[in-house]
Amino acid sequence: MLKYIIRRLIQSIPTLLGITILSYLLMSLAPGGPARALTFGNQRVPPQEVARLEARLGLSDPFIIQYLRWLTGDDWMRWDSDGDGVSDGSFLIPLDADSDGVPEPPGTRRGIIRGDFGQSFFERRDVMRIIGERVPATLELGAASLLVGLIIGLPIGIVAAVRKGGAFDNFTRIMAVVFNALPVFWLGLILILVFGVLLKNATGGPFLPMGGRCPTTLTGCPPLHQRLHFLILPTFVLATGGIAGYSRYMRASMLDVINQDYIRTARSKGLTERNVWFKHGARNALIPLATFLGPSITGLLSGAAITETIFSWPGLGRTAVSAVTQQDYPVVMAVVIIAAIATVIGYILSDILYALIDPRIRFS
Repeated sequence: MLKYIIRRLIQSIPTLLGITILSYLLMSLAPGGPARALTFGNQRVPPQEVARLEARLGLSDPFIIQYLRWLTGDDWMRWDSDGDGVSDGSFLIPLDADSDGVPEPPGTRRGIIRGDFGQSFFERRDVMRIIGERVPATLELGAASLLVGLIIGLPIGIVAAVRKGGAFDNFTRIMAVVFNALPVFWLGLILILVFGVLLKNATGGPFLPMGGRCPTTLTGCPPLHQRLHFLILPTFVLATGGIAGYSRYMRASMLDVINQDYIRTARSKGLTERNVWFKHGARNALIPLATFLGPSITGLLSGAAITETIFSWPGLGRTAVSAVTQQDYPVVMAVVIIAAIATVIGYILSDILYALIDPRIRFS
C-alpha cells in the first residue's frame, strides 16, 4: 500500500505541473492584469506609471521567466560561487535589466513549491497566512456538512433499496430530486428569511443566527460546542446536495447487492435482517461510493463559495470570491493550486478506501 501511494504521488507531479502552467497562463491573459489591480483600476494613472509598475513586477519579462519566478522563486537566481557569504554577481537565469543593462539583484520570493504565494494586493499580507486563517472555518463547515450528508444519506439509501417501490422509497426519491433542483443561494436566503426574520427566540432576536461563524468578540470565537447554532443553517444548506446524492447512489448500489448469492446465504444462516442489510450488504454497496468519498473528504479544503458568501462564513470559498472580484491574483492562484492538490489527494484516498472497504482489492 505504501509503495502504491508513493507511486501515485510521483505520478501526480506532471499533472500538478500542468495545472500550474495552465492556471498561470489563464491568469496572465486576464483583462487588466496585476498592475491595474494594484492601482485599484484607477484609469487616471498614466500609462507610463503602469508600464513602470509592470517592469518592477517583472510582467514585461517573457512568459517562461515569469512562470519560473512564480514557481521556484527568485532568491536562488544569484548565488555565491566562492562561499564567502557575498553574492559575486553570477546568475542562473537573467533577471530584469535596468537602463544600464545590468541585471537587477534577485528578490526574496521563495516560489509556490516552497509555499510562498506572495502578498495579497489588498490586504498587504502574506497569502498563506490569510489562507491559514480561513482554513479552520472551511474545515469546520465542510466536515459538519459531510458528516450530516453521510449519516443521513447512507441509511436513507439502504432503507429505500430494501423497501423498493414502497412509500418511503418513493418519498425519498422525490425529495432527492427536489433538493438537487433547489438552487443553493435560494435555499439559503429562504432559511435566513424564515429562521432569522420571521421566527424569533425568547428574547425577540433571530431564532437562528443569519450569518457569521460566532458572536463578534475581542477574544475570538468560543469553543465549537458554544456556537453550534451558527452551524445549523449553513450546514443544512451545504449538506442537502450530499444527502440527495449519497441516498440515490447508495440505493442504486444496494439494489445491485441485495440479489447476490452471499446475501441469500447470510439470510439462510438465520441472521437478522438488520445484520444482513447493514453489515453484509451495505459494506459491499459502499465500494462504488468510494469514488465520491475521497474527493469529498479533501474537498473540505476547497470551500463552498456560495454558501459561505450567503452566510458570511469566513472560509476559503468566500475568500476566493472576494479575491476574484477584487482581482487579487496571488490569493486566487493560491486557492486554485490548493484545490488542485486536494483533488489529486482525493482520488488517491478513493483508491485507498477501495482497499479498506473491499478486502479482495490489493495493491501490488
